[in-house]
Amino acid sequence: MKLFAYSRWDAVSVLAALAHLAFNIYLIVGFESRPLWLSAALGAIYAISISWNINSISHNFIHTPYFRPRWMNYAFSLLESVAIGFSQTYYHWVHMRHHSGNSDRPDDKGHTIDPLSIYKHGKNGEPENVFSYTFLSFFRDDIGDIHRAIAKRRPFDANWGRFELATFVAVVGLALLYDWKAVLFFVPFYYLGNCLSSLNGYYEHLNGDPDEPIAWGVSSYRRFYNWLWFQNGYHAEHHYRPKTHWTDLPALHQRIAEEQAAAGTHVISTCHALGFLAPENHKDGKPHEA
Repeated sequence: MKLFAYSRWDAVSVLAALAHLAFNIYLIVGFESRPLWLSAALGAIYAISISWNINSISHNFIHTPYFRPRWMNYAFSLLESVAIGFSQTYYHWVHMRHHSGNSDRPDDKGHTIDPLSIYKHGKNGEPENVFSYTFLSFFRDDIGDIHRAIAKRRPFDANWGRFELATFVAVVGLALLYDWKAVLFFVPFYYLGNCLSSLNGYYEHLNGDPDEPIAWGVSSYRRFYNWLWFQNGYHAEHHYRPKTHWTDLPALHQRIAEEQAAAGTHVISTCHALGFLAPENHKDGKPHEA
């Protein structure tokens, strides 16, 4: 029986997730033996690793679960929950709502389908300020509402999400018993990592077109970025065909490049997290090309 559901390349993602979890453990276990400046440097890497995992490994797993056996997907979901510090199952629901709305603008009652829409808290139909979106999105998730929404159709998954959260809390509790100073030291970096993930999401949709499917997302074709982030740069392509396996996104881009150009699909010359540096995102920037 084949182990992987879509591609053996997913083994790389699984190994990367295990490495991320091992790194998190090392941060706590080795804290007392390291100088604070080194722990601070590792904390910065930890923050980046949270955004990296959420937007690559965890994200791809939502759309194309890695394993054929269901129990292995549930097990990996639990592993990811501990690694990123939030229920993978809950994240799955939030992200699928994101794809239902595709960063839609508020309706006449001020509601959006997409809870992550950059327009949800904006004014006059404009995107929210990047600073408030980046630093406040972490506090906007309502875990109770997410749980109830999942429980309506998938009660087992809702309870599994609750179990994932409980497992993460238990792991944090054990870490506090082992070295409470280390845990408190890395809490700000945990928050920063979630902020970086929101920043990444902001520029995945800034200057996208919520009314044009092929231009819903914003892409970046930087080779190193896509290599390291498991093709997350192909975000317009991903929103257009979300069930496409991450290894097939470059080929999808080649097939639809002319259609993208005709629709004005926005492309930036930096990775998404550095979108504020992309000249294409400023009025005086250079024309973009799909």
